[in-house]
Amino acid sequence: QVQLVESGGGLVQAGGSLRLSCAASGRTFSNYVMGWFRQAPGKEREFVAAIRWSGPSTNYADSVKGRFTISRDNGKNTVYLQMNSLKPEDTAVYYCAAASWQHSGVVTTVIAYKFWGQGTQVTVSS
Repeated sequence: QVQLVESGGGLVQAGGSLRLSCAASGRTFSNYVMGWFRQAPGKEREFVAAIRWSGPSTNYADSVKGRFTISRDNGKNTVYLQMNSLKPEDTAVYYCAAASWQHSGVVTTVIAYKFWGQGTQVTVSS
């Protein structure tokens, strides 16, 4: 049983920072890509960032490049999303997800991710 548990969300002022964590358990994730997605009220879920569990490949949405950093700690089976210079438009529920991915690079489409966490709310005030 795969479990993804997010933590670290909260309320922050514009320009501030938050670090989200995603603790993964239930299987070996060596051939998986771990992704962060977000969904704001009335909008579709969108890709934020992704990282391979093994290897250096990462990818970011254009809207967060230069502000967000995805990383992992293999020993702790945890993926992080460091969010700096936060903007009100970053307000959303943030989800951690896992995709089995046999190809190079990372995958960014929602449909490719089979396992999802429960989400954590990030609210950025202006």
